[in-house]
Amino acid sequence: MSTALHAEGLHTYYGKSHILYGVGLDVAEGRITALLGRNGAGKTTTLRSLMALTPPREGRVTIFGTDTTRWSTYRIAAAGVGYVPEGRRIFANLSVEENLKVPLERSGPWTIARIYELFPRLAERRLNRGRQLSGGEQEMLSIARALLLNPRLLILDEPSQGLAPLVVREVFRIVTHMRDEGISVLLVEQNARMSLEIADHAYVLDDGAVVYSGPARELAADEARVRALAGASAEEWSGITPI
Repeated sequence: MSTALHAEGLHTYYGKSHILYGVGLDVAEGRITALLGRNGAGKTTTLRSLMALTPPREGRVTIFGTDTTRWSTYRIAAAGVGYVPEGRRIFANLSVEENLKVPLERSGPWTIARIYELFPRLAERRLNRGRQLSGGEQEMLSIARALLLNPRLLILDEPSQGLAPLVVREVFRIVTHMRDEGISVLLVEQNARMSLEIADHAYVLDDGAVVYSGPARELAADEARVRALAGASAEEWSGITPI
């Protein structure tokens, strides 16, 4: 199976604070890879390192076979990577339709018309401003904007954060649809159970290091490990599954 993204030996710092310690992971093409772990484990920093928003001081990142370690964020996005950051980051004073017109157009199947087919709620509210949308609608709009770049790889940071359970189900349905469309997905989530329901492979981070790597189905079947995810420690996870 081809690899959409490969990262190895990532060491990332915020000033003098060492956050990531040799993080490595792979995202297979056309698959969903979940990156799990407690708050502060280094999940968002990993995504920022992959997107060159907080470049690693050591390590290597390869996207679709090309070394992107020293690339700018803009160049990475232009290579076919869509990034949906934590907190949605939509334009509150622009309408839904205006928000969708912000991304630079890239050739591919995803158009505003097709977005409205996948997200009928956005179609219904296309004239509403971003600040008038619910949290779930804002998340859908954030994902929709990334899709309009027609990415081959979609990176999502906490898409279910702060959403009602029914809305979370809808967001995860959309993520699964992305895989069905052939898009590779790297999903960072606090909702471990639902992530493992849809993911093909899972990683667990703790204190800036990968402490678990294996099939999502195997991790989901280990009830004790799933319950421990919110407070997983390196000692608990080490030796469970080879990294």
